[in-house]
Amino acid sequence: METVKPIIEESWLEVLRSEFESDYFAQLKAFLVEERKQYRCFPPGKDIFSAFWHTPFHQVKVVILGQDPYHGDGQAHGLCFSVPQGIACPPSLVNIFKEINSDLGTNIPTTCGTLTGWADQGVFLLNTTLTVRAHQAGSHFGHGWEQFTDSVIRNLSTLRTGIVFLLWGNPAIAKAKLIDPSKHYILTAPHPSPLSAYRGFFGCKHFSRTNDILVKDGKTPIDWVRTL
Repeated sequence: METVKPIIEESWLEVLRSEFESDYFAQLKAFLVEERKQYRCFPPGKDIFSAFWHTPFHQVKVVILGQDPYHGDGQAHGLCFSVPQGIACPPSLVNIFKEINSDLGTNIPTTCGTLTGWADQGVFLLNTTLTVRAHQAGSHFGHGWEQFTDSVIRNLSTLRTGIVFLLWGNPAIAKAKLIDPSKHYILTAPHPSPLSAYRGFFGCKHFSRTNDILVKDGKTPIDWVRTL
């Protein structure tokens, strides 16, 4: 008999089982079913929980928080700020690469914006809303995803120690209230969007600072150049 793949990676399912069994999540699923009847939605269903599959619960060393997925055709694949191979880098990701190159003296090209290599090293690339209607940013806010991802952050804060949380922009920084600063590291900066990157994202040195923390704690640093 063929084994059915669970909706989410097993270590995460163990932690989040009560969320999947909750009334709000049933309502969220019903909302998504109706949305997909009327509109194109991103990412594809198979990619909604990609961040969880690439970075199991006990392997998370760093968390980067995004907002909702990219809403352009072919861009979203379940990892915040990341795009599939062959898709042009969005402006915020270009600015992330610029800061890495400046911070670490590296030369990441901006031609490939796939960040699976980060995720596989323990960088959990979480959007606070995991789906979006095509070409309508923010269209799935307020339907249950935020409650789900808040639980994700709380569980990481409660059950793990020593995670580096990179919170960029006010919506991400607002999630700091879910994180125990006595157990974890919280680094904040403006969002890397072209509208705000020059207000302090450039020069924040979060990538070298993250690696310094990981090394201090006896962990392997992130190879930020290894995006694939």
